[in-house]
Formats: sequence, C-alpha cells, structure tokens
Amino acid sequence: MSPRSVLISGGGIAGLTLSYWLAHHGFHPTVVERSRGLRSSGSPVDVRGPALPVAEEMGIMPGLRDVATQATTMSVVNAAGRQVARMAMPATSSAAGNREVELPRGDLAAVLYRAARDDAEFLFDDTIVTMRQDEHGVDVTFDRSAPRRFDLVVGADGLHSTVRRLAFGPEPGFVRHMGVYVATMPLDGPVDHPHDVLMYNTPGRLVSIHPSRGRALAAFIFRGPAITDFDHRDTEQHRRIVTKAYAGAGWRVPQLLERLQRTEDLYFDSVSQVRLPTWAQGRVALLGDAASCVSLFGDGSSLAMAGAHTLAKALATQTADPAGAFRRYETEHRTLVGPKQRNIGRAVALLIPRTRLGIAARNIAARVWLSRR
Repeated sequence: MSPRSVLISGGGIAGLTLSYWLAHHGFHPTVVERSRGLRSSGSPVDVRGPALPVAEEMGIMPGLRDVATQATTMSVVNAAGRQVARMAMPATSSAAGNREVELPRGDLAAVLYRAARDDAEFLFDDTIVTMRQDEHGVDVTFDRSAPRRFDLVVGADGLHSTVRRLAFGPEPGFVRHMGVYVATMPLDGPVDHPHDVLMYNTPGRLVSIHPSRGRALAAFIFRGPAITDFDHRDTEQHRRIVTKAYAGAGWRVPQLLERLQRTEDLYFDSVSQVRLPTWAQGRVALLGDAASCVSLFGDGSSLAMAGAHTLAKALATQTADPAGAFRRYETEHRTLVGPKQRNIGRAVALLIPRTRLGIAARNIAARVWLSRR
C-alpha cells in the first residue's frame, strides 16, 4: 500500500477536483467510478463564487472558457411560444462579471479529468461493495477489482452515495425530498435560440430548453410528493412519471415527451437535500452531494470544487491527524453550504410557481426588474 493512500468513490466534479488537489499535496489518490467512463451528459452548471479561485489556481480557466455555453438570457414563453418575460442569466448579471463560466456538466468533468489523470489512479466500471475500517486504515472490497487497503476513504459519490450508506447508515435517514423532480435529456438538430434559455410554465411544472453548446438540452422540473417505490436507476419508471406529470401541457411539450420515450440519455431524480450531523466517521469522510446535496440550481458543482480544495488542504496540513483534518474541513465548508441549503425554497418558488397567479406575478416581477437595468 502506498503511503497516504486515499480512495475516492465517485468520478464526478467533487471526486475529480479532490484527486487533483490530493496529488498536488503529495497523496496517492485512487478514484473508483461506477460508470465505464466520464459521463458526457448533464445539465449546464456554473463555476462561480468559491470555485473560481480553485479553478484559477488549477490553471483550467482557459479550458473552461473554451467549452462555455453562450446563453445570456432566460426567456419565458407562453403556450403559443410568445415571449412574456425575459431575465439575464445569473452569471452575466453578477458582480464577478465575465469571470464566471456556465458550461455543460460533462465538459467540466472532462476538463477536471485531464488535469488530474496523470497523477491519480482511476478504476472505471467498478464500485465499492464493503468497507471495514480500524484505527490505521480501511479495508475495501470492490465489485470487480481486487480487495485493497487505504489510509482514508472519501465518498464523493453523489446523492445516492454508497460510501454514506456503508459508513453512516441507510439513505432515508439523511436524504430529504424537497417536493420537486427533475429530468433532463439532450436534443438533436440546430438550436433556434443560441443565446436564450426558453422556459415554459404551467402551475407546478416547468419545461426549459437550454442551447448549451449547440446541442440543446431539455429539462422537465415539476413539483410532486415523494414516490414510495421510486428507483433512481429505473429508466422506464422515469419515463412513466414524467409523461404522467406533463399530460395536457402545451407549447413543445408533446414533441418533447415523444422524444423522451426514445432517448437513451435520460437523467431523472428527486431534488433532495442531504443533512448529516457530521461528515466523517473515523477514516471515512463525505464530500459534495454525498455530504450536503444543495439543489439543482447550479451551486452544487461550485461548492463541490470548493469543498474538495478545502478537504485536501486540511489533510495536507494535518496529515497525522485525519480526524482533526476532517473536522477542520467540515467547519469551514459548512459556512458555504448552509445558506445555499436554506435558500432552495426561494429558488423553487421562482422557477416553479404553484399557481397561474404565481406565474403571472413572477413574470411581471421579471419585466420590472429588466426595465430597471
């Protein structure tokens, strides 16, 4: 076993950023990822706020800008497709100006992977099956690879974290459904509005088309109670849920639902928050959505990058005391996560009003805000 070996479960934004910074500080990171390679799909995300200095120090900002989307406005349309309100995208209207970048999640992951791959080991198409820790390390068995022992394990494996389940307990004890579901899928053909995110609302439902980087992405975001038999890996169940939720909707929804039945690249899940009293148990810690899933509204990737940087720095500073390093990381990073988790209700109310009156009020407010700019 290499000294200071760290197993990272999850090859997403959090795991890739952590692998880079751990290697930078002299650790030997191994990333295990259930998928056979980097995931190419996913909704556009922002690199902003606390993630900006992390990306700049990594030297990846030019690469991020090369794959940035060109969206500058959000246009609200009615059932006939007529624009009824218009708002600037958050990144284009922020105080940080053009330092912030919006880009497809898959492209962000690809840039991070290129930065990390030469100094980290990657095990694709595999997952952790069991973990047994003692005061000196963690014995891990995998689905495909041979068993190994690591000094530390970090779960950066998302909302449905395997590491969290094995080290902390069953998912229902920590995951809270926020009353919203989201589905996304890519679209083919040319983009009609290369700089506009189109949004169509009916009470409790939103459909959007994001131009991304020439291959548009459709999103269905809707309110709904927790589904008792929900399976986040059952694509056919997902198609049925979305189709039922959008029955009778206008605009382009019927055509989008037809495509939903055929697409092989469908993402669907509950919008949930993860809350735990602590993010570490012995030599196992959690990072990103596994520790503190925030929302679907763009902050998760930036917080994941910032948290990974904070965790790696804490471990480098307190190498001989991982428990102390985990506490330091958690204390610092919770100050960023807490306000974002508290504000999810406001974001949902803005994007998915419950009533027609609420939709009208939101549209009026958007027009007033735009007229004052």
